[in-house]
Amino acid sequence: MSKKTRDELIRELHEYFQISELVCDHTHSAWGERSWQFLDTDYLACLLIIRRDILKAPMTCNHTGAHQRGLRCNRCELVQTKGKVYLSSHVLGKAGDFTVQGMTAQEARSLIRNNANLLPCPIRMEAGVSWLHFDVLPQFGIKQKVYEFTA
Repeated sequence: MSKKTRDELIRELHEYFQISELVCDHTHSAWGERSWQFLDTDYLACLLIIRRDILKAPMTCNHTGAHQRGLRCNRCELVQTKGKVYLSSHVLGKAGDFTVQGMTAQEARSLIRNNANLLPCPIRMEAGVSWLHFDVLPQFGIKQKVYEFTA
C-alpha cells in the first residue's frame, strides 16, 4: 500500500472528524479550516487507521465542556497553568485524547495493541486513564510499535 499524501489523509479524515474537534477553540477561532496545518502528518495517518480500520467506531476528541483534548496552544488553560516548560505531544500537534463510542478506553487500547501492524508508525498510549490518549511523539530508546506510558 502506498503512503497517502497529507491532503489525502485530511480528505479521508473529513468523513470522521471536523477540525474543530481536533484543535483547541483558540486555534480554530484564529485559523478555522486551515488549523489542519498544525497537526502532524504521522498523527493524522495513525488517527485515520485507528478510527477507520482498528476501532471502527465513532471517536470524540473535543466536545462541549472539553476543548483542550487535541492540539493545545499557548492560550489554553492547561498549558498556562503548568509551572514548568510544557512541550507535550498535544502542543506539538501530535496527540489527542478520545472517547470511543461503545467501548472503554482499555478495550480501545487493547484493540490498537492487537492491531499494531496496521499502524504506519510507532505510537504511545497513556495507560490507566478513562480516555484513549495516543500520540506519535518519538521516544528515544523505545523500539515497540505501541508503547504504553503513565503520566
